[in-house]
Amino acid sequence: MTTAPKRAKFTKGYVDKVRPEAKDAFHWDTDVKGFGLRITPTGKITFVVQGRVEGTGKEARITIGAYGVFTVDQARDVAREHLRTMRKGGDPRANKKQDEAMKVTLRQVADAYFDRPGQPLRDSTKAEMNRHIDKVFAKWADKPIASITIEDCRQRHREMCESGIDGRPAPGQAQISLVTLRTLINFANRRYPRADGSPLIAVNPVKAMAQDDWKTFEPRTRHIELHHVGQAWYALDEMRLAPKNGDALAAIDVVRFLLLTGARRTEASALTWDRVHFGKDAADCWWHLGEEDNKTGNAVWLPLSSQAVALLKERKKLADEAKKLGKPVSKYVFPTRSKAGHVSDTRAPFERLCKALGMSGLSAHDLRRTHVTVGFSACNVELFKMELLTNHVPEGVTARHYLQTQRLQYLHPETQRISDHIEREGAIVRAKATGANVVALPLRA
Repeated sequence: MTTAPKRAKFTKGYVDKVRPEAKDAFHWDTDVKGFGLRITPTGKITFVVQGRVEGTGKEARITIGAYGVFTVDQARDVAREHLRTMRKGGDPRANKKQDEAMKVTLRQVADAYFDRPGQPLRDSTKAEMNRHIDKVFAKWADKPIASITIEDCRQRHREMCESGIDGRPAPGQAQISLVTLRTLINFANRRYPRADGSPLIAVNPVKAMAQDDWKTFEPRTRHIELHHVGQAWYALDEMRLAPKNGDALAAIDVVRFLLLTGARRTEASALTWDRVHFGKDAADCWWHLGEEDNKTGNAVWLPLSSQAVALLKERKKLADEAKKLGKPVSKYVFPTRSKAGHVSDTRAPFERLCKALGMSGLSAHDLRRTHVTVGFSACNVELFKMELLTNHVPEGVTARHYLQTQRLQYLHPETQRISDHIEREGAIVRAKATGANVVALPLRA
């Protein structure tokens, strides 16, 4: 509510004598039409300007700023500028919004992207995007996103391809990080348009540089060859005999679990005991991934082979022993002393595995491909079943729409065949290594 406006030529003396009323009161300058001040019942005085935007019929009232921050003459000059803009058909409010948008930083855009209502990101996705901003684009984080140029992107891409973050070439990481930047720039264009509605950034610099400088990467196919799978399993068993410490043992067991299940690294390493079930019979043993626990966002119950059950029961035995000794009890199946509370670094067992196999590199996803290769090529498991067991959305229409794609305990025979093959091949390698002439039969949990 406001009282009737007063009119007078504004001077410092006049403004100093303005007194608050029971309601907001307006005073208008007789020198510049549309220039005024508002005084609240608490005595706060703010300069304003009011006018119509030419050609639109829209009336705009704009706050200039508080008395004390602005002098009368300074506020009058700002009012004249705003009124001049309105006479030319411009809306100062839109211009101000555009000016603010031009200053928004990469970090601010990322934070706004993460906080979109109704579109939550998984913690792992947010962490990965934040890592790109904090590591790859650290120098740009507090820089206006609109100031990032095509040449900036081209140069950073080149630097990452040549020396990465730690001095080693990282062409794949270069591409992934720029995908993050491209996503954030596209979001900035939707969230912060210019005054006329056009995009904040006319041409996405990542898209522009990609047309000429972006290397096309072939899909990765690296995996452990079938004739080396037994060597891999034997090597992992040998590692487990003398681990450096409990954390090292947990990392080795994660890698073994990956080979037996084809799980993604994050799915396995962050597995909690409340998502593991040991039933009375083999077909009733499973592990669960909730919508928030995996890449696809698809809740799924996956069967466990007897070998995987034996591995998990051994982990449970270690947890029970720690509890008896009064040590903290972890909710994780593969706990460590790290900040995350669970295995997050599997480099050591992978490096040892590479050495045993004579390979130059090996990753968790390579074991996932190995699991699929063993299932499809060595155990005759149909491809759509392998897609389900590795928590992929099946490609076939029938599988997508007619099969049970969440509770997959019915695929226990298939996962058991795969684990039996891996264990059998490992037993053969062990027999050769130890000079034995008998190959042990597969063990059962």
